[in-house]
Amino acid sequence: DSMPQTPPFSAMFDSSGYNRNLYQSADDSCGGLYYHDNNLLSGSLEALIQHLVPNVDYYPDSQIRKIAPKILQLLTEWTETFPYDFRDERMMRNLKDLAHRIASGEETYRKNVQQMIQGLIRKLATLSQYEEVLAKISSTSTDRLTVLKTKPQSIQRDIITVCSDPYTLAQQLTHIELERLNYIGPEEFVQAFVQKDPLDNDKNCYTERKKTRNLEAYVEWFNRLSYLVATEICMPVKKKHRARMIEYFIDVARECFNIGNFNSLMAIISGMNMSPVSRLKKTWAKVKTAKFDVLEHQMDPSSNFYNYRTALRGAAQRSLTAHSSREKIVIPFFSLLIKDIYFLNEGCANRLPNGHVNFEKFWELAKQVSEFMTWKQVECPFERDRKILQYLLTVPVFSEDALYLASYESEGPENHIEKDRWKSL
Repeated sequence: DSMPQTPPFSAMFDSSGYNRNLYQSADDSCGGLYYHDNNLLSGSLEALIQHLVPNVDYYPDSQIRKIAPKILQLLTEWTETFPYDFRDERMMRNLKDLAHRIASGEETYRKNVQQMIQGLIRKLATLSQYEEVLAKISSTSTDRLTVLKTKPQSIQRDIITVCSDPYTLAQQLTHIELERLNYIGPEEFVQAFVQKDPLDNDKNCYTERKKTRNLEAYVEWFNRLSYLVATEICMPVKKKHRARMIEYFIDVARECFNIGNFNSLMAIISGMNMSPVSRLKKTWAKVKTAKFDVLEHQMDPSSNFYNYRTALRGAAQRSLTAHSSREKIVIPFFSLLIKDIYFLNEGCANRLPNGHVNFEKFWELAKQVSEFMTWKQVECPFERDRKILQYLLTVPVFSEDALYLASYESEGPENHIEKDRWKSL
């Protein structure tokens, strides 16, 4: 009880993010751990471990009833927040062994331990099912691409015949985004950047640590959506049909913005900005581009995506005070979120010059991942349309070469570079 306690997680942040009062002074020290305003500021790894190890005066082993609920609480939070850690067989073995020891010590804990293990197994089973679905979707779209190459007209529909209403399409895109977002575990962010023990340059952590690839699957979805948009625009033979398709996607993108689905919005804009699409000058001349200009301005990358970050903050604020699921939706532009976390991780040292663990860095990382965790748990309020979802996930999309070819066939090459490319294609 005499030891100053680390505050609850939420208390570590003020409105500007990390509680910067921490660095004003570090007078209060306790066995190699430094506190300020009762917040843990820094400490050596050895002192932190020492702080957590029971001894005669500090949760003595003879009082198992005192220790067990704390260990159980820790394990429950761990399995609920970072379930994918336990895809590693050694981790699962250790967990079951420890859980068994807690349960055999006291009858009252048996039920809680059982619930914890069952909950974890359920989560891991759901993840496996999701991965099977992803693999199936991938093989279906590959099969369809083969059919498209041999019999182009046999399965060729366009997106407007499947879903004529851009608002409905934006809602179905939001379904896909939220589902894929929901399966990304916070531990995947750590594993994406940390190839070895972050605090020890010599020792590697568990090898073969990467047991999931939901993060990569989500980035692949963004790329697929961009290419799908470009394919749908380049495919029609008639100029007026291509112009109509561009205007349709502008409306879809605008509705994605209103919903708070920034990832689909950015994927659509990326697709429309691909060279095979942007070079179609005669097509674009028929499009009312004012709405598109507004969207491009929102997602303008200058000043480190200042406009987008302002819009994201607005959506996050709306989400906090939301009365409906629809108002709670915040789907960030995912590649930029990854980039922010990457640079925060690379740009700040894990240890301070005195060898202490740099808590400010880790709290800042935790803040970004925690915010993401809140966003990914929102339930999609829109009704699912299987037909539209099936089309979005499995319809064949053109490769870059195929897009250029379709583009040149619609509007001929204009200069020698384009002519050379057309010949080679």
